[in-house]
Amino acid sequence: MRNETRGTLELTLAMVLSGTLGVFVVESGASPFEVVFFRCLFGAVALGLYSLARGYLTGHGFTRRSLGLALLGGVFIVFNWVFLFEAYAAGSISLATVVYHTQPFFLVLLGAVFARERITAGMLGWLAVAFAGLVLVSGVRPGDTASLAGLGYALAAAVLYALATFVTKRISGVRPHLIALVQVAAGVPLLLPFADLGAVSGLGAGWAWLAGLGLIHTGLMYVLMYAAYAKLPTPKIAVLAFTYPAVAMLADWAVYGHHIGLVQALGVPLIVLAGLKVTLARAAAPAPRTAARGPEAASPAATRAA
Repeated sequence: MRNETRGTLELTLAMVLSGTLGVFVVESGASPFEVVFFRCLFGAVALGLYSLARGYLTGHGFTRRSLGLALLGGVFIVFNWVFLFEAYAAGSISLATVVYHTQPFFLVLLGAVFARERITAGMLGWLAVAFAGLVLVSGVRPGDTASLAGLGYALAAAVLYALATFVTKRISGVRPHLIALVQVAAGVPLLLPFADLGAVSGLGAGWAWLAGLGLIHTGLMYVLMYAAYAKLPTPKIAVLAFTYPAVAMLADWAVYGHHIGLVQALGVPLIVLAGLKVTLARAAAPAPRTAARGPEAASPAATRAA
């Protein structure tokens, strides 16, 4: 099997798994803080064992600076998950996932403010298109506080994900698996004060869903993604990443019967197309000097996954 074909299959499978994440979160029956705590715990075990087996822990490449950046990115990643899962509960998996995909635009703004990256007229145009799509997708009506809360949580998650991406891009010479390991491991002590461990003692079958979030949606999914990135050109990665929202919307409809209205449906392609255009434009642009990194470095930017 050709390398690119194998990479396509790996990334497609990773995005399909990512699209089912919302179902695992809801079916676990736990609150967002407990869900993220155990996702971090089980995910750290999975990524740690994989990294140990592959010998990645030897000569890991971390410096004090890069480890600090990884930990800071972990803070953003962990609370990004908390807000995203809150958005699932406040609204629906479909709408939360679509709104969450405004991430590239927040990353563009962060780059312009902190790294002096140029925002082109084309990017501003696509930002306007995405905003129009966001207005249509939200379907928020005056007095509809639940919809407003869900929209706010999803936007907060997108901002935090963009911050994690921006920080992690500054790490060089470290394998992405190890960066992810540090980030999820950081979530365990970080969320321990917020997690009500007594509340999950009677989850029963919910434990299987929580374990799946860590072992499948963190361990296996990240391994598949990082394996695929080495085999695929950036434009193909950007296109395949949109398998995630498509599967999430399909799963939300198939399992919970949630579907979006006609007006909301008009906004989905606007956000997806605008996000794709901006991602491709950023990939084609020269990297800023501060973002230089080795061939083994990676960030969540390319994943577009929860």
